[in-house]
Amino acid sequence: MARIPAATRETVPSNQTAEFDQIVANAGSVPLVGPGSILFHVPKAQQLATALNQYLRNDSSLSAKVLELAMLVTARENDCMYIWNAHAAAARAAGVPDAVVDALRDRKELPSLAPDEAAVINYGQEYFRTHRVSRGAFQSGIEQFGTQGLIELTLTMGNYALLAFAVNAFDSELPANRTEPVLPA
Repeated sequence: MARIPAATRETVPSNQTAEFDQIVANAGSVPLVGPGSILFHVPKAQQLATALNQYLRNDSSLSAKVLELAMLVTARENDCMYIWNAHAAAARAAGVPDAVVDALRDRKELPSLAPDEAAVINYGQEYFRTHRVSRGAFQSGIEQFGTQGLIELTLTMGNYALLAFAVNAFDSELPANRTEPVLPA
């Protein structure tokens, strides 16, 4: 069960009710699960987080496959079931092989990887596990994605780490229509 109830116009900061009204009008309602169920409590922050997310998902130079794989690596490294569930099927649909998705989920040995897959996974796992990226992982990222792409990859992983932190800290529930197996502990 989530640790806080859904946001309402009465519970958001009084100087952010106009922003609350605007995002609810755009979204249709306050989400009951996931990062939105948390961030709607601070509407200005929700708007900014949404703007970054929209840029990364719609305007970045990275392919859908690379973006979805970055989201999965971030979800797995942060043990975030919500983000994993929200993106595993999309990653498969975007071209991430089932064997890669399943190996990441189960923390098993990875199958042979395409160069872009290896660059994303190595970059993300190194950072999340050591809080640094080696010269090799950095160079591989630059070679695969260029400077803009590697910055966007970094921002994607950072953005989804922020969302994972919110979801995990506030104990958001999984949606009822969950399709993916839960992450093994």
